[in-house]
Amino acid sequence: RNPDIIILSGGTSDEFVVNEAYYTAEFLGLKAKKIIDVGVAGVHRLLDRKEEIKKAKVLIVCAGFEGALPTVVGGLFPQPIIAVPISIGYGVAKGGHTALNSMLSSCANGLLVTNIDNGYGAAIAAYRIVKGLR
Repeated sequence: RNPDIIILSGGTSDEFVVNEAYYTAEFLGLKAKKIIDVGVAGVHRLLDRKEEIKKAKVLIVCAGFEGALPTVVGGLFPQPIIAVPISIGYGVAKGGHTALNSMLSSCANGLLVTNIDNGYGAAIAAYRIVKGLR
């Protein structure tokens, strides 16, 4: 069975939020999968998983720093995308505020954005979308 949701992250330091989303989704009965460290700094890693990512109903995309990954994913895949800004980053990343603002102003239409580090909220939103599709 294909996963209901796939949770993508830009880097390994995002894993605390990825795990929060993953375990919440699993608790709710969704089949979830994690794909970690596929950020824009190594976009080839994302493209290598393209066929696998296409199989999910909903994508949760976690990214810190400038928060570019959800926009890239939104340009590549048609599924509903829930973007989660992560509080990881240096200097002007401002504890996730730069990623949040980047995601809110994304040119990828239809991007849904949660608050900073809100993996739980992303999983709940994914659950509601998947349940509505069934």
